Amino acid sequence: MTSPRVVVVGAGQGGLETAAALRGRGFSGRITLVGDECVLPYQRPPLSKGFLTGATGATDPADLELRPASFFATQGIDLVPGDRAERIDRECRVLHLESGAALPYDHLVLATGARPRPLPVPGAGLSGVLALRGLRDAHTLRRELSGPARHLVVVGAGFIGLELAATARTLGHEVTVVEAQSRALARALTPEMSAWLTDEHRRQGVRLLLSREVAALHGDPSGQVEIMELDGGERIPAELVVVGIGVLPHTELAAEADLVVGDGIVVDERLRTSDPAIHAVGDCARFPRPGARGHTRIESVQNASDQARCVAADICGEGAPYTAVPWFWSEQYAVRLQIAGLTAGHDEVVLAGDPGEARFSVFCFQAGRLVGVESVNRPADHGIARRLLAGGTDLSPEEVGAPGFDLKQYQRAPAPAPAPAPVTAPRERPVHVAHA
Repeated sequence: MTSPRVVVVGAGQGGLETAAALRGRGFSGRITLVGDECVLPYQRPPLSKGFLTGATGATDPADLELRPASFFATQGIDLVPGDRAERIDRECRVLHLESGAALPYDHLVLATGARPRPLPVPGAGLSGVLALRGLRDAHTLRRELSGPARHLVVVGAGFIGLELAATARTLGHEVTVVEAQSRALARALTPEMSAWLTDEHRRQGVRLLLSREVAALHGDPSGQVEIMELDGGERIPAELVVVGIGVLPHTELAAEADLVVGDGIVVDERLRTSDPAIHAVGDCARFPRPGARGHTRIESVQNASDQARCVAADICGEGAPYTAVPWFWSEQYAVRLQIAGLTAGHDEVVLAGDPGEARFSVFCFQAGRLVGVESVNRPADHGIARRLLAGGTDLSPEEVGAPGFDLKQYQRAPAPAPAPAPVTAPRERPVHVAHA
């Protein structure tokens, strides 16, 4: 009997972690990792931060490598760089590459990631209009930001957009952020944290325009962007434009193979697609979340890594449903923002700490149950929150709102005897502030 063969499409975080986790579990079959970039798999988070500023440990592409070249040789992982998956033959279980190579598989893992959503306005193709997806884009952006101060306009106040804005301000550029939503990071953060982060960017000199949309981009005779036109006709200088308005998952390969897709490749609780021989992980995977209705798709390093380990276990016959608690982080100026859990649908928030000192956490509850914690420069809160959310907790809004509340002390304290819950009338969504 031949050894099982695993082919992984996508050499980003999720793809590499799948291959590494398989070997870590003792998988002895052949593993092939296919990437469409001609470089070793690398970290992407530094591309919007340290790589652009030249920070120590993030200036050279080699600094970003997730594993050195020797890893692939010693682990017996066949890395195929600079080639693109073109077609899946599900009946024969063969992946066809753009180069003409054909890779037979027993298990196929799709870690195809996502691509930046294009800006759908006239002038989007002008020189100086950029997006940040990979290392090549980061090289271009670093070159553009390394010169004299310029007017940079960032379209989109999501994580990438705000990180780029912070980086550009640190480098001395004038920065305007244009966001169509009424607040920054509207889909990811509570209004309280969103407002605080918006104020921080404005304190740093960023002009942040909310509820505004780009109507067109205008260039000079050479085709270089120089003006951004907003809805309503306002024109602002734009010597450099970076578009960060979200991403579109790469689902084309799966769709052409007649797998179920819909804002991602749809998978079950073990991350299997509609074909049980094919899994999907990371930014491209749309999966069921425990306790939630429907499927969700999460774009984070943690999610890609945890899903990769889940798939490796499933391929090795030791699988279990994917239940990892999501967590995220972002670094902007001297702010380290960390998020544990998903806070969509919360109906009550409690602030603990001191926003004025940039050290606080926002605890989010739904029907009295903790569902997520957002922390600024309080890494202990973040670490404890992840453990509480993973193991279950009866932490209440009243406890967090008590003067002097400390999550570390709460974790160490013995659990109190349960008390009957009082019956109260429905309330407006309250906000409590407790200074630690």
